[in-house]
Amino acid sequence: MPKDVREAAARNNAEWCDVVCGSHGLAGRTDADAWSVPRRSPTWYPDAVTLRPGVDADALLARIDAGPGASVKDSFAELDLSRYGFRVLFDAQWIHRPALDPPAGAPLTPVTTPAELAAWAAAHGGGPLFRPALLADPRVRVLARYDDRRKILGGAVVSGDSGYGVSNLFAHTVDPREIWHGVLATMPRVPLVGYESGPDLAPALAVGFTQQGPLRIWLHDQPRAVSRGGSGLRGSGGERRRLRSP
Repeated sequence: MPKDVREAAARNNAEWCDVVCGSHGLAGRTDADAWSVPRRSPTWYPDAVTLRPGVDADALLARIDAGPGASVKDSFAELDLSRYGFRVLFDAQWIHRPALDPPAGAPLTPVTTPAELAAWAAAHGGGPLFRPALLADPRVRVLARYDDRRKILGGAVVSGDSGYGVSNLFAHTVDPREIWHGVLATMPRVPLVGYESGPDLAPALAVGFTQQGPLRIWLHDQPRAVSRGGSGLRGSGGERRRLRSP
């Protein structure tokens, strides 16, 4: 695991993005600089994630369909993609919680069947984004909080093999901290990473996560092609909603 927690978090997040894209038939590419997919990723998911500081923007965008609809997770908030037709969609913070004892709380329940996953995805709001292939991947844990009538009150995804990341956390009619407590009870005494922004950041900090540094999501929504060295970087697709992958 990289010494820099941000690099560990970025690699974990890229692995999760690769799993989701793979479930949609998109093969990703990972090297020392970045993870990327050559065709448009599923809604809410980036087309590239940088894995270290100092990545060359031209080389990064040459790996993806960089036209309208493209998005890049700038894991160290250091790129300037505005000259390529991108704008900042939002800024966020990488978060980390060391291997501490969990606070009080009941573990979340694993989602194990396609029917359960469909119900979870509907409650989450992602719908068909979450495909049954995720349940067969040993790196992925889809978790839910149910009430007595099996209504889903919230949930999250924990993913990774050597390190673990929390993503897609949501809560309905319960305090988000209850879902965070459930994650920590499910994964006791292991280090966890993720990212959050805006009002979603405070509940994570309240249960023991700390901020590790900024990341930035760039979106290309300008209806123009951008050339690089005589070859066009072009694509299609509409503007996305806020990306939910950490």
